[in-house]
Amino acid sequence: MAQPEITQRDLRSRSKEIMDAVEGGQSFTVTRDGHEVGELIPLRRRRRFVARDEFATMSRNAASLDINAFREDQTAAAEQEVLDPYER
Repeated sequence: MAQPEITQRDLRSRSKEIMDAVEGGQSFTVTRDGHEVGELIPLRRRRRFVARDEFATMSRNAASLDINAFREDQTAAAEQEVLDPYER
């Protein structure tokens, strides 16, 4: 479905109405002198919370973890010698 076109003048004079529509999920193509100059689209909002059952469902498909290999990797990383960049 093509998004509705609005002119630059419409955007300027009906900005509250148009921004409310964008906030509600509507997208627009903005035109000037009959030429498309841009798109006005709603931002995607990140979710901050995942429900427990949704997390459990996603976790079932996660790759298995070898805890021993993980611990070895952590130990190897922690035991690396830290070099002083100013030491000569």
